[in-house]
Amino acid sequence: MAEHSVTAAALTARHQTAGSAASVRRLPGFGWSVGLIVPIMVLLLWQLAAGGAWIEADLLPSPATIAQTFWAMVQDGSLANDILVTVYRLALGFVLGTAAGTVAGLLTGALPLARRLLDPTLQALRSVPSLAWVPLFILWFGIYDTSKVILIAVGVFFPVYLNLMAAIAGVDRKLIEVGRVHDYGKLRLMLRIQLPAAMPLYLTGIRGGLGLGWMFIASAEMMGANNGLGFILTNGEEIGRPDQIIVAILAFAVLGKSTDWLLARTAERLTDWQDKLHPETGA
Repeated sequence: MAEHSVTAAALTARHQTAGSAASVRRLPGFGWSVGLIVPIMVLLLWQLAAGGAWIEADLLPSPATIAQTFWAMVQDGSLANDILVTVYRLALGFVLGTAAGTVAGLLTGALPLARRLLDPTLQALRSVPSLAWVPLFILWFGIYDTSKVILIAVGVFFPVYLNLMAAIAGVDRKLIEVGRVHDYGKLRLMLRIQLPAAMPLYLTGIRGGLGLGWMFIASAEMMGANNGLGFILTNGEEIGRPDQIIVAILAFAVLGKSTDWLLARTAERLTDWQDKLHPETGA
């Protein structure tokens, strides 16, 4: 009888905690809007410093000046065109790198022989800086989109590969034994047990790969391009337009955050079977 009372009390407390957490998330000022506090404070301080001539306008223009430059680039269509070019290159490289990382991760995670053959070489290549690949890829593939897409794919590949390999190799042995008890073959064991168990870490690797993809595309477009956000950066440096450079940096930041948010929401839906804490409330 005492055990039933303890259980009932625990369940009641859990429901009360969940209800309180939901109420907190509904309060004004909580949720996604909290993340705007720091950027707004930075912009206000920045504008005050620029207005008080505490910083040189030639080195760091005021937010108002940057907003004017942004609007001018929106009106003439140049910013939209460069964003589309960059997103197109990123999408191709992301798909290619994710596919290659998935295949390599599955092989090395499931097959010890493949891991002994491939992993040492891949780990060595992972240490090569992104800029080191640029001149070689330009020499091989030219300055057109092929070299840029492959460079992005290289950046995306390694987080996907490493996370999936670790996730497959680290699946709980008890789950594997359960599958074998039910006479699962290797393919069915992979599809029904190993892949679902590896999914959370695999999706984390994909998010990491997307972040590196944005970093690598900036490097690729800055080294050789006549369009894209990276080109805006180098062109702004050449003509002495820091406002143009900052517009491109902000575009990278917004696009990177937006694509990561979409990927994170997708990952939550694919792993909603997990019993995990809410990231904002801990409930």
